[in-house]
Amino acid sequence: MNEAQLRHIWLCADDYGISPAVSAAIRELISRRRINAASVMVVTPSFSASEATALRDAAGAHAAIGLHLTLTAPFRPLTDFAPLRGGAFLPLAGMAGRGLLRRLDLRRLEVEIASQLAAFCTVFGRAPDYVDGHQHIQVFPQISEALLRVIKQSAPQAWLRQCGRPASAQKSLSDPKGYVLDGLSARLRRLAAKHGIRTNPAFAGTYSFRTQADFGKLFGEFLDGLPDGGLVMCHPGKVDAHLRQLDPLTDLREREYAFFLDERFPQILAERGYELARP
Repeated sequence: MNEAQLRHIWLCADDYGISPAVSAAIRELISRRRINAASVMVVTPSFSASEATALRDAAGAHAAIGLHLTLTAPFRPLTDFAPLRGGAFLPLAGMAGRGLLRRLDLRRLEVEIASQLAAFCTVFGRAPDYVDGHQHIQVFPQISEALLRVIKQSAPQAWLRQCGRPASAQKSLSDPKGYVLDGLSARLRRLAAKHGIRTNPAFAGTYSFRTQADFGKLFGEFLDGLPDGGLVMCHPGKVDAHLRQLDPLTDLREREYAFFLDERFPQILAERGYELARP
């Protein structure tokens, strides 16, 4: 297959900044050109200006850097956001449920989103290339509307991650999250289009995060039907004490990290006719 026939994709590592070991692993993969995007959590205790500089240097001109909007526990807001529980955001179910019922305070929501975006701009010296959300929080009602308004005002060139799978992708009832994200993302795409905000044409990367998951096999399935410009979400990393305190997704991060360093990974991309996009 010649270069003109290759489809270009975004392979996006979420959760940069959640812990020093995860951030170091993501930077390594970017430096080795095994992934081409990293989504940054600016509210985490271990994130710093030096972590931002290190990522910016690793990314150079060959990888995109985005804001990983964070509005769920155990993380804490940058503003006087409410409601909170023990000083932290509510868990995903609480935030998503309030969004679906339209019970969130829109002013506080927009101020918090704008503050996270401003924090990103301060440490990176520019707006993000794109915006997405921790635990897919960006696709939920009220949150998506507030986020689109902030992006249009403060980062109009950024694109927004939607989480709808390709129409031709094989879909399984074993991945109920995928069906929920498909429905919410269809709505998000319509709203983004009205605001003139670009979105990725398709999304892949959800799985059950069970300990027996074979990520190498799953990755090949993620590519099924993915169009040019599609995005595959991933969570590579190394485990440290910071991560164990903040997130239940630990050892599977190391499996993903090992897969992307293995020679099977570029072989799968080449066999399927894909290569990494450039910003």
